[in-house]
Amino acid sequence: MNPKLHIVSFNVPYPADYGGVIDVYHRILALYKMGVQIHLHAFTYGRPPALELEQCCSQVTYYRRRTGLASACRRRPYIVVSRDKQELIDNLNRDDAPILLEGLHCCSVLEHIDGRRVMVRAHNVEHEYYRRLAAAESNFLRRLYLASDARKLKRYESVLTNAAAVFAVTAADMEHFRSIGCRNVLLMPSSHRDDTVVSTPCEVLSPDKAYALYHADLSVAENIEAVQYLVDNIFPHTNVKFVVAGRNPSTKLTAMLKMFKNVTVVTNPDNETMHSLIENAHVQFLFTNFNTGLKLKLLNSLYAGRHCLVNSAMVAGTELGSLCTVADTADEQLCQLKRLMHTPFTEHDIDERRNLLGSLYSNEANAKILLSQLSCF
Repeated sequence: MNPKLHIVSFNVPYPADYGGVIDVYHRILALYKMGVQIHLHAFTYGRPPALELEQCCSQVTYYRRRTGLASACRRRPYIVVSRDKQELIDNLNRDDAPILLEGLHCCSVLEHIDGRRVMVRAHNVEHEYYRRLAAAESNFLRRLYLASDARKLKRYESVLTNAAAVFAVTAADMEHFRSIGCRNVLLMPSSHRDDTVVSTPCEVLSPDKAYALYHADLSVAENIEAVQYLVDNIFPHTNVKFVVAGRNPSTKLTAMLKMFKNVTVVTNPDNETMHSLIENAHVQFLFTNFNTGLKLKLLNSLYAGRHCLVNSAMVAGTELGSLCTVADTADEQLCQLKRLMHTPFTEHDIDERRNLLGSLYSNEANAKILLSQLSCF
């Protein structure tokens, strides 16, 4: 008999067009291919129901978040309070199938269901991520909110000790959850679009065809800060053509980028356009000051792109540094960018990726980690 599993998602995981929902959607696909019957419970938060999810789930149920000031002014974190729904608990209690909660966001379930097989996918150490978001936020009121919720999240995360298993995205996150008393913590890197490495070899391209790519959700403070770094330290000091692509950049950010003749902005590309940009860039330039979690844009770049130039924070807590060129100062990055733009991307480079990614970061391997825990119950 095929195993059954409830998955509670913090948002509607289709289309899979930004970090967290990419992880959720491709985990669902991998489990579906292995015969798992999934009842998906998803909160609608700026994203409508998606018929595509019914193709890989036996049942899909949607819930509205309880948003607004009343939810924000609680002792528990806003991302948790706004998803605390009795209707969800009632639906989960209709059978005894195991439950996977996607993120600390959904962990109010652990407060209401006792003695049940409930697991948590921890996408980040959330309080640390929110603390860094607060530090990067320019809007005073939003900075206050993020700092407040960072404190609430730190207090609240002890709820994870009630989970039957916690799946962490990096070794560093895994050690953190063990340190707060979680009894069964496993490493399960993020799921992603590509089941196999699809990067293609390429000789050095002519300057009019070669470009470097930075891609991200451009409405998120972490990524806005990264673009500002490129504007201040990279773009003015190189003739390399750059493409900056991503979701919902502000008018201010777009105008700032258009000041550079060597920079092209691609706003809100669909999945196919983004994939094409990644495949055809000679260098992926990936920078962050947030050494939290696992960056899905890095996995996407390694599975589908060519050379990856990153800083240390981008690969912190992972095994992926060996597949990238790591440089932490602007001078080093400019030097390595020039070198990589004149370096062929070879079959040997692709083989190295297949060997490491296939063993540690494939969707199938991740799904098997989760299935091993289902069989424990």
